[in-house]
Amino acid sequence: MSHGHSHEHDESKDEVLARYMAQHGLKSTRQRSLIIDTFFSVGGHLSVEELWNKVREQDTKVSVATVYRTMKLLNECGLAHARNFGDGQTRYEAAAGRDHHDHLICTRCGTIVEFENDRIEAMQDAVARKHGFKVTSHKMELYGLCKDCQRATGVAPTTAA
Repeated sequence: MSHGHSHEHDESKDEVLARYMAQHGLKSTRQRSLIIDTFFSVGGHLSVEELWNKVREQDTKVSVATVYRTMKLLNECGLAHARNFGDGQTRYEAAAGRDHHDHLICTRCGTIVEFENDRIEAMQDAVARKHGFKVTSHKMELYGLCKDCQRATGVAPTTAA
């Protein structure tokens, strides 16, 4: 009997990572731990370069290749998701313990806004069921201009009803 919440949820990201690394014969290194800790403490959507710059504030010897390999590792064991927002940069976001969310992406300045909408999620489920589909994952990205870029380009912002 567990108290209050399921045992499955008790496995911390450290345990998930430790298990994955053990299965793949990987060693935990101080640099790798620093990169992982930095990634989870910063949050948001980070490119490898952005993460590397943050890590170098604490250890100038970390190479960009080590950051790449570490993020690939986090992606493979499911603790981070690689996202491509059409600017050619892969960005990573933490996966642990988050509800599903979708993204609004500004094509001019690259701003990314996360949103959650239960009605959209429910409609996606309904569409999948109607077509006899079992959805295992999805992502929705809406592209356009953020408020600031609409002002800058003279496009009138569309007001919410």
